[in-house]
Amino acid sequence: MNFAFTDDQILLKNSVRAALDEQCKPAHVRAMMEDAKGYGETLWGEMAKLGWLGLPFAEEYGGAGLGLVELGLVLEELGRAAYPGPYFASVALGGLGLVLGGSAAQKERWLPAVASGTARLSAALVEESLDWDPASTGATASPRGDGWTLTGVKRFVPWAHVADAVLVPARAPEGLSLFLVDPRSPGVSLQPMVGIDLATRWSEMKLGGVTVKPDAVVGQPGGAGSLLEALLRRAAVCASAEMLGAARRCLDMSVEYAKVREQFGQPIGSFQAIRHRCADMLMAAENAHAAVYYAAWALDAGAEDAAVAASICKAYVSDAARQVCGDAIQVHGGIGFTWEYDLHLYFKRAKALEPLFGDAEYHRELIVRHVAA
Repeated sequence: MNFAFTDDQILLKNSVRAALDEQCKPAHVRAMMEDAKGYGETLWGEMAKLGWLGLPFAEEYGGAGLGLVELGLVLEELGRAAYPGPYFASVALGGLGLVLGGSAAQKERWLPAVASGTARLSAALVEESLDWDPASTGATASPRGDGWTLTGVKRFVPWAHVADAVLVPARAPEGLSLFLVDPRSPGVSLQPMVGIDLATRWSEMKLGGVTVKPDAVVGQPGGAGSLLEALLRRAAVCASAEMLGAARRCLDMSVEYAKVREQFGQPIGSFQAIRHRCADMLMAAENAHAAVYYAAWALDAGAEDAAVAASICKAYVSDAARQVCGDAIQVHGGIGFTWEYDLHLYFKRAKALEPLFGDAEYHRELIVRHVAA
């Protein structure tokens, strides 16, 4: 079986890197940390023109009709650049959520708008318990007239302050259900949450008796459990792809630094301890690469081991990215953790993604349950 990238996939990866190298330099990332919205509309519009925003959507909805492997290639490059913006939230969370379970009307309403850059989506998948198991959902949905009333608190909702709609799981009388909620609706309040990665924006989303119409239900009432599990698997693999990009950037910076930084009259890269550390970093990054793209392929292909592959991917890449990015700081020495040096941008991106959609321990538990079943 050949898992080498096709010519088209290599062209996509190279074009994304070239565009981000030009338009998403570290200076841009730092500037967006101080920006009220947190991302630049000019770059967002360029991403729409290049087709990145509709990459995994069907062509009938303005997308490219590509799969998770191609989406992973884009996300890897976004992680390499520490891109500040709602791409992951809008495409990999909200967009894929509608692809998996949305009605024809919901897809027609939202996917072309996301692909064109005129709308942004997000998903509120975790609550105060910080448990990524959909069964832990505590928010409630009560029937009211011909609609629903939602009550609850969601934590760490990515880019909710710029989203036009948020996917919100809540427990209805029929069971766990998924709703599209306008974050500007009466009864919704957003409170900023600050994380380690200042280039990513989070919000606490409080639902105080928010009324939604019947057409806001994604899928069937009570049928969101399997949909959310499928979405979380894809989100875990997509987050792993972004962590891989951040880790590769840290590795590249370490190798370049080891070539030019001199100590005792010679480059530090000539010292065995540094060479071995960089070799271990490369091995971890390459193994993470294999884990990410096999899991992406398995989910797209509906492979028998897709669920396990997704958990193996997230568990391994979470540990590998932490190792590579942490070792990069050790290779650089004192300058590695200064604010002025750019290394921390990628370290923090990887660290912020590590617990999302289940950390390594959570996914190892899922693997054990699957094997023991």
